[in-house]
Amino acid sequence: MGYYSEKLAGLRLRRCYEIAPPRVRQYLDSEIRHVVSKINLEDAVLELGCGYGRAAFEFARAAHRVVGIDTALESLELARELAGPASNCEFIEMGATKTSFPDNSFDLVACIQNGICAFNVDPVALVREATRVIKPGGTALFSSYTESFWPYRLEWFELQADDGLLGEIDYEKTGNGMIVCRDGFRAGTMCESEFRAICRKLALEPEITEVDGSSIFFEVSKSS
Repeated sequence: MGYYSEKLAGLRLRRCYEIAPPRVRQYLDSEIRHVVSKINLEDAVLELGCGYGRAAFEFARAAHRVVGIDTALESLELARELAGPASNCEFIEMGATKTSFPDNSFDLVACIQNGICAFNVDPVALVREATRVIKPGGTALFSSYTESFWPYRLEWFELQADDGLLGEIDYEKTGNGMIVCRDGFRAGTMCESEFRAICRKLALEPEITEVDGSSIFFEVSKSS
């Protein structure tokens, strides 16, 4: 079990977004808009690390079907409650590096808000699995933070720590894209060269896009 399953799930996770300052809200919205711009009405979309459905509900406005997976049961229960019975969203307990979906199941896979680092899993396995489950011609999207967004990101995590959602920030270990808290929370940042190195291991050629001055998106596709 990871940090988000044990300590930062459900209503506590939602509270993190409720206290986000304006520049962070702008970043969060811009990530969702970027993913939505890639979705077609007939698409089946998979979100890795869906939490309580914050982004999945927005993807569902543009897609035919959205599946969100997460390892935090409390977050999934909240997502199902918020979705209601008529939703085109489904929320399933599942890890992101070894899913139970068949090959070629989804038109688009999204792993946003630095999930590639925050999940604390093998990023090569994460990208490999995301690519496995997209259809030929499909797209997998991963995002991390730009260097210039660091002050806003740190401010947001300081607010979360002050609110008791995270442990006290360990400033001796925090910096250079890494947030470390004294209760075990730890999340770095992925840069372009690191993602390209992952893709070389998987014989993939990524497209790299900066969005809003806050996110760097890594996009990989499967040949038709």
